[in-house]
Amino acid sequence: MDIVHAFSIDNIRFIIEGFYMTLKVALISIILSFIVGCVVGTLRYTKMPVVSPILGIGVELIRNLPLLLIIFFARFALPDIGIKLGPMNATIVALTLFEGAMIAEIVRSGLLSIDKGQIEAARSSGLGYVQTLWHIVMPQGLRRMLPPLVSQFISLLKDTSLAIVISLPELMHHAKIVIGQSYSYTMPILFLVAVLYFAVNYALSLAARRMEARIVQ
Repeated sequence: MDIVHAFSIDNIRFIIEGFYMTLKVALISIILSFIVGCVVGTLRYTKMPVVSPILGIGVELIRNLPLLLIIFFARFALPDIGIKLGPMNATIVALTLFEGAMIAEIVRSGLLSIDKGQIEAARSSGLGYVQTLWHIVMPQGLRRMLPPLVSQFISLLKDTSLAIVISLPELMHHAKIVIGQSYSYTMPILFLVAVLYFAVNYALSLAARRMEARIVQ
């Protein structure tokens, strides 16, 4: 184990560049998948004719496919129909679809968990369906969705490492290159990678706890 040379300035800089790519892809994917998940989950909750069943089929199909397969599909299959995506965009598309399907179920379950009596009371007081959904159901549902949503975001961040198979220059990809310089770098570099992943995911967990506490208040 060669800690001194493994943590050279060049190696550390290279690892940080990969970490930046990981955070960039994760952040974009989190935002997009959250939007997709909220829209799809809400539409499924409303049980719109035709739309809800079709979305349900799509969600179940994506949820039951391996994320790795979806990444390969976005990178190597879409060009066959004229859609060419680079490693970063292919990863973002794959993560958005996969995590969006997961979040859609979280959102739908959160909305369904609200007592129907509250909905009926709101409707009888004169609120329309959309107003009831926005002012009564959504605020309470969000409180219950927050823990599983954060867990899903943490999973998304970790899942970016799968993009190593399509040569996305993210954290694990750069770590693999550094380790390839010398076998003695394996332990210190992997330890550094673990620390970086843990730091971000733990920060997400802490932020979620504070947000949940504020919502409860």
